[in-house]
Amino acid sequence: MKHSAFHPEKMYTYLRGYASGLGMKDTLKALAFAREKHKDQFRKSGEPYIVHPLTMACNAVSMGIKEDAVIATILLHDTCEDCGVNPNELPVSDPVKHAVDLMTFRVMDGETKEVAKNRYYNMLLQSREAAMTKLIDRCHNVSSMAGTFSVEKLKSYIEETRHYVLPLLRKVKNQYPEDSDVLFVLKYHIVSVVDSIDATIQVFETEK
Repeated sequence: MKHSAFHPEKMYTYLRGYASGLGMKDTLKALAFAREKHKDQFRKSGEPYIVHPLTMACNAVSMGIKEDAVIATILLHDTCEDCGVNPNELPVSDPVKHAVDLMTFRVMDGETKEVAKNRYYNMLLQSREAAMTKLIDRCHNVSSMAGTFSVEKLKSYIEETRHYVLPLLRKVKNQYPEDSDVLFVLKYHIVSVVDSIDATIQVFETEK
């Protein structure tokens, strides 16, 4: 188990105070709901799963994102896919329900996984909340994948990031130019981490 630099209770308390101060009703409901639904789940690193959405939400706030719907979507983004929750059961506004639904990856009847991915990433652009959540999600996931993913999983995740996520980021920048500063930070971090891990893998495999 990796040592966690982030304490879930401290992040939870910080976000609850932040949301209360700004009257973020969806975020306050999402905090309690996400903690309850993820309470028995753990990340591959051994951390409580709730660390993931809480860290994402704290990162978003630190980058100046204050919209209630975005932070609530971040907190709830895995509750449907990983906890079996129907989007209509989420205790939040319709825009957040829709964004979480878009964030939920599904392979439809007759689809290959690649076709499903293409549909999934294209549909994320329907919602700013969903698109921004996906990019912040990938930023945190690439930051925590070393030491928990196998080499083959690292390669696959890097390929997906380059093929789907970075093009999504460029499209989001064109569609939501007001988010350019945040998107620059996300792109810098994602590309830096992915390129560094990829280079390390190549050196390792060359030296084998």
